[in-house]
Amino acid sequence: MGTIDLRAAADENSIANLSSQVHQLPCCIRFEGPAQVSHYFKPKSSEVEIDGVRTEEAHFRGRKLQGATISLPSGYSGFVLGQASNRNANGKRKASSLTEEKPCWEVKAKFDKMTYWNHDSLPSKDDTFLRSFHWFNIAEALHKPVTVEDLVAVSHGGKG
Repeated sequence: MGTIDLRAAADENSIANLSSQVHQLPCCIRFEGPAQVSHYFKPKSSEVEIDGVRTEEAHFRGRKLQGATISLPSGYSGFVLGQASNRNANGKRKASSLTEEKPCWEVKAKFDKMTYWNHDSLPSKDDTFLRSFHWFNIAEALHKPVTVEDLVAVSHGGKG
């Protein structure tokens, strides 16, 4: 495993804000590195509105995509992580030990909105990607501390 350093996330000005620039595409791209995405991926707003959300349209490798920009749930943030540099402030390689062989990741950018895309269908509240956000509520309920009042309510069949 490794570690994630979230210290940069606390300083609003030290990391880039990529809100409305993060896209979840329905494909796998086997490439790592810089790409001039804005030259060939040009989403535009469409006239269609579903469930109060205006849809967008784009093309990727000749395939029409239909998407919607959504906000992350309240209390959640998205982060772009990158492997932490193993160089010190002087540009020299840090001394390492066996315990430092685990990768360390650091925050490079943040976002609170993202656009998800479908191949052959308009975005809807029934999309798998949006339904996965239900997990946030489930996880919160599962990890919420149990109070004495909760236990009393359960022991009385919910009749507080």
